[in-house]
Amino acid sequence: MPRPRAAMRKIREALRLCLAEGLSPRQAGIATGLPRSTVRRYVVRAAEAGLGWPLPPDLDDRALEERLFDRAAPVPAALTRPVPDWPAVHRELRRKSVTLALLWSEYRTACPDGFGYTWFTERYRAWAGRLDVVLRQDHRAGEKLFLDFAGQTIPITDPLSGEITQAQLFVAVLGASNYTYAEALPSQAELWWTAAHVRAFEFLGGAPAILVPDNLKAGVIKPHRYEPILNASYAELAAHYGCAILPARPKKPRDKAKVESGVLVAERWIAAALRNRTFFSIAEANRAIRERVTWLNDRPFKKLAGSRASLFAELDRPALRPLPATPYEYATWKQAKVSIDYHVELDRHYYSVPYGLVGEQADVRASARTVEIFVRGRRVASHLRSDAVGRHTTETAHMPESHRRHLEWTPGRLVAWGEQTGPATGALVAAILRSRPHPEQGFRSCLGIFRLGRRHGEARLEAACARALAVGALSYRSVDSILKAGLDRAPLPEPAPVRATRDHPNVRGPGYYE
Repeated sequence: MPRPRAAMRKIREALRLCLAEGLSPRQAGIATGLPRSTVRRYVVRAAEAGLGWPLPPDLDDRALEERLFDRAAPVPAALTRPVPDWPAVHRELRRKSVTLALLWSEYRTACPDGFGYTWFTERYRAWAGRLDVVLRQDHRAGEKLFLDFAGQTIPITDPLSGEITQAQLFVAVLGASNYTYAEALPSQAELWWTAAHVRAFEFLGGAPAILVPDNLKAGVIKPHRYEPILNASYAELAAHYGCAILPARPKKPRDKAKVESGVLVAERWIAAALRNRTFFSIAEANRAIRERVTWLNDRPFKKLAGSRASLFAELDRPALRPLPATPYEYATWKQAKVSIDYHVELDRHYYSVPYGLVGEQADVRASARTVEIFVRGRRVASHLRSDAVGRHTTETAHMPESHRRHLEWTPGRLVAWGEQTGPATGALVAAILRSRPHPEQGFRSCLGIFRLGRRHGEARLEAACARALAVGALSYRSVDSILKAGLDRAPLPEPAPVRATRDHPNVRGPGYYE
């Protein structure tokens, strides 16, 4: 393949600077923007070809290239040396550790009078340059899975209201074979993003070595050229399947050219092909999408032998990693501080950890069924998830044998602190602690009541606690509501009258039940 005119102009300028002006290859390289080793090679080849400066006036670019690089017009292959099977070379290059040097060596072993290595590599690149962009990219078998959402969506019509919502089209493309997976999702949220990965791996029958997503929020919290911050759930999914995540670099479209091409193909041959169909559910849309995906993967290539499906069976499928025994279960992560009652909060429910971790920062992993708590990377507790608001899940082993011995906070100290505000506050604190199965479960409510004193003043807090005791409202929220409504300034309700009883031997009275 002839060199571009701009490249030949640089070669002529480099020869002029070295042969006529006496510049060194390094100086000529700086002037022309070429590596000095390349300039030196041009000068050596010119000397071997008997060329000096000025060059012969009738020496055009093509003739100069032939003189410098020994590129005479090719003789028909049938009359001379055998030409390699370029489609076979292209397929073999996608196998792990296979290089052009190895393939040329095998070619020369089979054809001792074959072409040299330089001719082999240049002719292969010229041949590959004529392929479609989706076919000519060089990716190793089973190495990379490119993932993204298509810009085109799938309309879903509500059968009752007729309202139309737009389902997102998730696309995954394997690098070596271009084998494609697609499905419609309700949104691009993290839950659906990770679930689509699990189904894509099951569709492929294995997992790749590397995942290459675009920088969407469900996968990458903060894009960065060198150290992107990954979503914790997405990183956990990759670890579950033994994959690495290498997000496409921001503003580097070549990093995701494979998936961009795959998205374009999916939009043309899947979304556009279904444009005239009406879907009343995402499940119905996905049934139609699966049919189009099968058709797309079985569709023959135009410039290569075979199809996506045949290349997948030959290249990618044997190189994929086996799937784990159980699929990944989606879970969310949050950070929480271990409170003085040695519990952490998740969705207004409280889960215990060993009491010695009070004050530590914990990472809480919550799946649909379980809650796991990690401190400094080590799992310290695991509980069944509960939806009971304001309740506690406490493991007995997490409780201290002597709260006074190991922790500064004790029920007695909280009561004493409440009595500093007033007798009603102290009595309410004591009542709250008595009402819990474990006194420590009332610590949060008591601390919240003390903070109300800072906001509204101790006098108002004492009056609110007296009213709470009078009506039997033993909680922080009750005291807070009394203060917000100003009921602490109202007179206390009258106690219910005690009904008189007649003295009769058949009336047992309250003492009988004590």
